[in-house]
Formats: sequence, structure tokens, C-alpha cells
Amino acid sequence: MAVAEAQLYAKVSNKPWGRSTSALLEPLLAKGFPAHIAQKALVATGQKTVEDAVKWLHSHCNDPSLEDPIPQEYALYLCPRGRLQSRLQDFWRESKRQCGKNRAHEVFPHVTLCDFFPCEDQKVELLYDILKQVGDSFSQSFPPSISLTLHASPSYLGFFIDDSQANVLKDLAVAFSSEASALADCHVKPSLKQFHLTLVHRFYPHHQKTLEQLAKCINPGEPCQWVAALYSRDMRFVHYQRLRALFQYKPQNIDELMINAGDLIYVDPRQQSEASEGWVIGTSHRTGCRGFLPENYTERAHESDTWVKHREYVFDTASRSFTKTEKVPTVKPNGEAHNLSMSRSATNVLSLQNAALRRGVLVMCHGEKVDQVFGKSWLQQCLTADGKYYRADLNFPSSLPRQKDSMKQLECDPPLSCCGIFQSRLIGEALLDQEVTVSYVYSSPALCCVQTAQHVLQGLKLNQKVRIRVEPGLFEWTKWEASRAIPNFMTVTELVEASYSIDTSYRGNFPLSSLVPSESYEDYVSRSSAVIKHIISACPCKGRGVILIVGHGSSLAPLTRALTGLPSRDSRDFAQMVQKIPSLGMCFCEEQKENKWQMVNPPVKTLTHGASAAFNWRNTIMEE
Repeated sequence: MAVAEAQLYAKVSNKPWGRSTSALLEPLLAKGFPAHIAQKALVATGQKTVEDAVKWLHSHCNDPSLEDPIPQEYALYLCPRGRLQSRLQDFWRESKRQCGKNRAHEVFPHVTLCDFFPCEDQKVELLYDILKQVGDSFSQSFPPSISLTLHASPSYLGFFIDDSQANVLKDLAVAFSSEASALADCHVKPSLKQFHLTLVHRFYPHHQKTLEQLAKCINPGEPCQWVAALYSRDMRFVHYQRLRALFQYKPQNIDELMINAGDLIYVDPRQQSEASEGWVIGTSHRTGCRGFLPENYTERAHESDTWVKHREYVFDTASRSFTKTEKVPTVKPNGEAHNLSMSRSATNVLSLQNAALRRGVLVMCHGEKVDQVFGKSWLQQCLTADGKYYRADLNFPSSLPRQKDSMKQLECDPPLSCCGIFQSRLIGEALLDQEVTVSYVYSSPALCCVQTAQHVLQGLKLNQKVRIRVEPGLFEWTKWEASRAIPNFMTVTELVEASYSIDTSYRGNFPLSSLVPSESYEDYVSRSSAVIKHIISACPCKGRGVILIVGHGSSLAPLTRALTGLPSRDSRDFAQMVQKIPSLGMCFCEEQKENKWQMVNPPVKTLTHGASAAFNWRNTIMEE
């Protein structure tokens, strides 16, 4: 047991468990659940319904910590609703898209009234009563509207609350703290510093100007209803990272963790030395079980995603600022809003986004290849005895492009699978829906990349307007070629004859003869840097022109980091990073001013799909 965990146990192990008279508790006791376990389930689900608690208990039937007496931690936040909340969410999304994630994205917009404090499970209902009583006593003195003033520094951006109004909020926080300490035996620390609502925290200095411009588009005087809300979190995992499962994973070994898509996982960075490369040790938020899981099945989640919302007090005085015809959006515990109505300030955010965009570079990995599905010997599986191609599985392409030399050269230069073709066209259609204007397309000479570019252009309905520039310098790190030789790629003439939309006038910056087998990592990074600089200088897009570059998983980091001025990744973790890049994974860079680029969120979401094993009906259905 870790020292920190031992201290938590020591604080609560000697406290007796009391029995609550909660109306929700009795049905659980009638089902045979012990009182302390039933209390724990109710608290973990926000004491909403018996059904939620029973579902939680069934999910945690194998949770080794089910009998642990460690309580939840609670915090009291003042949260905005209405138009202001919608505008803050607009800012949250746009700042993340343009400047990447910062510390403020971990939690929804709020003003902290009381810091996190522990409360025993059987006394949580007292906190609900205290919140209502304190809310009622301050309902008349609560400000009809709260004045917010924008404040900016090199590491922080947010709204400060006017002193006279902040004093009322401090009195409210102190009253809640005093009552909770007296009635629920909780040590509650009210927030007494400058009251503020954080917009951005801990960001790169070169993003400050962009973030300030976005923040100035928020009208702090938008109609708003303020709500005091009580949230809880599992105090055992305060300093853990949080991951969200992208796919289902079924354990292959007894020490592995079962996860479903959407599950939230707690991961302690200090324990990862015990895991093999590409794996992490995590604890499931849904089941409480712990084990190994593949890291590339997950993505980073927000801190507040694992919090539980309990009760809230709505200050009715604030609602007077709403007209009868307005519909107030409902707010989830994670702060997401529904029924968003675009206001002038939201339009300003989008206008700023468009104004900032001069050129864009979208670097994309190719779609699914046949060898990714059927292995390196894929071609042997679909050749007849006389050497003719046939479709051995529906995920093989219906035909292969003709080549002057032997068809077997495709074994080292495999085409897309049928799913890869569909994926690529789907991405093109999504880009079209987002009104992305692609002005230039560059592709690695690998057939899978040319095909990906072709089908993306078809989805964009640009295959007759934009030609693909085949750039040998975009080929992946040659050290990873299994044959230790450069593949014999299809020539430009062969690609044109196969009906691919190729720019026959383009001459690559790196001729094929310059590609060296088993090149060093430093040489590959240098090649990538030279290629992206050549592409940018050759593509003076005017207005909203986007340069599409289709390469390999190894292309994304070297090209974008060189473009944005970031140092190259360490060669020791480069391979592990590339393994996490899926088919059609992409990165997007925008030019903020001339030759000054920054990485932002791509214009479309990543395509996620699951694996499908080969199915033999006879062996499966007819098996005795």
C-alpha cells in the first residue's frame, strides 16, 4: 500500500458507520446489500435513484476496494447557466482547437466557493440540507447579475468578480463551510481569495495573443443564471491521470483489465514502470477493477469526467434577466450545454477563427492497407495457381492496378483494403461538409498513400480539379522497410494509366534515387523538414487554402513539428508514438501570420472503427 493511501485509511478506519434514514437506502437494504455498501453506491451515483445504485453495485461486484471506508471528496462550485455558459463553452472548444488543451479544459466553467473536502457517506444528505438552507438565506442578497472583468497574464486568463459582489459570495462560502463543519463533521475550507472564473491556465506564451482575442469575443454581460452545485470525486485518484477507452478490450491474460468503449480509467504515472511498452496499468472507474490494458486503446480524458454531480441550488434572482421566450440550455455535470443559440459574440469567435486562417496544412496517414488486415503474405492468399488475382475476402480490392513489371512488386507496396477505400472517401466527404478548401495535394509514392489521396479528393468532389503531386521525400522512415530495400513504386505513367489524378508536371524535391535504405533517424527527420519547407514555399495559397499531405504514421510528427518550430521527438519514444496513430490519423497546422504556424485541432474528427476477425460459419455454427 502506498504511503498516501495508508494515510487515507488511517483517517477513516476508526470512524463508526452510521445508518441513514434515506428513502433510497431502505430498498437497497431490502435487497440484501449491507448498509455501508449501499451507502457507498448511493454516494457514487449522486443519490439519484435506487436503479442507479443497484447498477453501480452490480458493476462493482469484483471491486477489491468495495469494503474500503474511504469517503468521497466534495466541492461547492458556482456555475453559470444560460447564454454566458454557452459562450464560455464556445470559447473552451475554440481555444482548444486553435491552441491545444490547457489546464482549464480539465474542469467546466465555474467559480470555486469551497475547496474539496471529505465527508462520510452517511452524512452526505446533511450537505444537501445545508446547501438548501444556506441558499435560501442568501437568495435575497445574491447579486441579480455578477460583474466580470477580463484579466490576462503570461500564464492565466480569466474573469475576476467585482469586490462588492465577491464579498457576498465569500459570505455564502463561509456560511456553508461553518454549517458543514458543525453539522456534518467536515473540515471545509471556503475560498477567500480573489473570486474568479478561469478561462485558460498554463499555456504556451506564443498563444497568449490568440487566446486574448478569443476571450474578448465573450460578452460577460450575457444573460446568466447562477447555480451553486455540489460535486464529488474519488479521493484515492486525485493525482492520477484519466483516460477514456476508445475501443472494447477483452483480457487475454488474468492480469489484464476488461474495458468497454467509453470507460474511464485511472492511471498512476508512478506505477507505469511495471508495464511493458505500449501498455499501462489502470483502474476502471466503472468497475473498480485494476489491470493492464493497451495504451493505444485510450485517449486522455478530463479531470471532471469522473466527478459526480449531487445537488444544486438555483439562485432565482438571476433568472429575472431571462425573457419568457428564451430557452435556457440544460447543463450536464461535465459542463456541456444543449440547445445552444448562436449570439453575436459566438459569431465573432468564428469570424476571428476565419480571419486568423491564411493557410492550412493537413497531414494525414494513409487508410487501412491489405497487409494490415491479412499480413505481409496477403498477395499469396489471392493468387491462383496460374498467377491471376482473385478476391479471397471482401476486404480485398476488387482489382489491382496493372503494372508493367511483375504483380508481386505490390507485396512491398500494398494497396488499400476495401475498408481503407471507404474510410478515405468518408474523410473527404466530412471535409466537404466542413467546407474545407483543399488547394494542393501531396502524396508519398506508396500506392496506399496515392489511393488515399485519390479517394479523399473524390469525397471532396475535387478529383477532376486538383491533381496529386507524388513526392518521394514523403515516404516513411526507410529503416522500417522489412525488405531493407526501397519498394519498386508504380511510376507516374502507370498511376495515370490506372486512372489516378496525378500532376504529371510535378518534379519531386527528393527523387526516388535519393531514398537510402535503413536511413538514420536524424536523416529521416532532416528529410521531412526539408520536404515540408519545400511544399510550403511551392504553395502560396491565398485565402483559406489547405495543403493536404498524405503520408504514413511516421510522417505526422516530423512534418508538423518542423513546420511549427518544435524540436524533433526523441528517437527512443518515436516508434511507440507512431504505433498510436491509426489509419487516417491526422494533424492540422494553421498559419497565424506569415511563416508562423501552430498546431490546432483538425477540421474533422478522427475515424474510429473496430477490428473484425475472419468468420467461418461451418466451424462456428455447425461445430459440435
